[in-house]
Amino acid sequence: MWSGVPLQQKTISREVSLSGPGLFSGEPVTLTFGPAEPQTGITFIREQDGKTAIIQARIENVLKLPRRTCLRNGTLRVETVEHCMAALSGLGIDNATVKVSGGEGGELPGGDGSSRLFVDALVEAGPVEQPATVEPLIIRQPVTVTDGDRSISALPGPTDRLEIVYEFEAAAPIGRQIFSFHVGNDDFVTQLAPARTFTFEAEAREAQARGVGKHLSPKDILVIAATGPIDNTFRFPDECARHKALDILGDLYLLGRPLRGRIVACKSGHTLNHLLARRLLGVQEHVDRQGLVHRDAALDIRRIQRILPHRYPMLLVDRVLEIQGDQKAVGIKNVTFNEIFFQGHYPGTPIMPGVLIVEALAQLGGILLSQKLEHTGKLAVLLSMDKVKMRHPVTPGDQLLLEVVTVRVKSRTGHVRCKAFVGDKLAAEADIKFMLVDAEPV
Repeated sequence: MWSGVPLQQKTISREVSLSGPGLFSGEPVTLTFGPAEPQTGITFIREQDGKTAIIQARIENVLKLPRRTCLRNGTLRVETVEHCMAALSGLGIDNATVKVSGGEGGELPGGDGSSRLFVDALVEAGPVEQPATVEPLIIRQPVTVTDGDRSISALPGPTDRLEIVYEFEAAAPIGRQIFSFHVGNDDFVTQLAPARTFTFEAEAREAQARGVGKHLSPKDILVIAATGPIDNTFRFPDECARHKALDILGDLYLLGRPLRGRIVACKSGHTLNHLLARRLLGVQEHVDRQGLVHRDAALDIRRIQRILPHRYPMLLVDRVLEIQGDQKAVGIKNVTFNEIFFQGHYPGTPIMPGVLIVEALAQLGGILLSQKLEHTGKLAVLLSMDKVKMRHPVTPGDQLLLEVVTVRVKSRTGHVRCKAFVGDKLAAEADIKFMLVDAEPV
């Protein structure tokens, strides 16, 4: 639980636009930053061929592409967003819209390969505080991801800022570089934002042979030969390590809120950055779920029985811990050896039947859908299930934590996305659709 000084949320005071070719594609594109309401986060709006997609800047929307960060919603996407996200993070902007128009792939303007283009636009628009606070994600336990000699770790550290330490090593003239930056203490605008994307001469030639970056020359982007930058100069002696730290700052802002603690990376790139963000989000979600367990129940078993027609042994939700309107519900099923199904389902090695885990999720989904006023008195009858997966066995003594999120609700149907956890392990997941019918009179 965050106990520090509340962080005031920020947006920008007005719209501001910038244009230019994409860093990889060279396609002309226009980007427009706009103000956004508190609690809405960073939202990309992709416009292409008369279609519009709303893409939340969240790690779950990442599409894996080489050497850049791409976000997708359906068939539309925005590419190379990391330098833009780093600018928003470095300037402490929590809520903004980012409209992207033009270009087939939706790649953002590349500028000189740094964040400076985006920083200049955002500073011109004017960051402003909003009447809401944001709780940062505090790194409470070490999390490390590796791939060969590449690694990135999130470590407990300061709770009032984010520290990034990056180690980069390559052949001459780069050698070994170690760069440390304190977000919120050091000057992001002058010390990190100007650090540019770099590539080595052989890589640049190979990329242009494939048609990538053909619009660029060494004067436009940092191309490094054995003797140093070609037709260019380093802005910092350790510019390569600084740019990698910039990428980390942008990629980790896909957590959806500020991060506090220490990041230590060695040769990490976007793939490991994204993996760390997912791991950090998973750890925080587990902490949040466990925090709910000790709260007073939103619905006890008596109130649950007023909503659901199920009774022993088929009532599989013991408590509802939290209900957020008709959008999300969290509940508990305590699994004991006295459950009747353990008598005949692998009695030598008792395992809760997967169909009953899904049934427990469906019951919680029915409770959630009943919260909508127009559905009062209706029953949620199972219509279909999709993407059902059993991830981890559930055995006597386990506490099954159930989580259901609304995907879509209409007057007669509902669609929810469900997950069941045992501790920090995902036990089962499913997408469930219901038909909402009038309850039989008692």
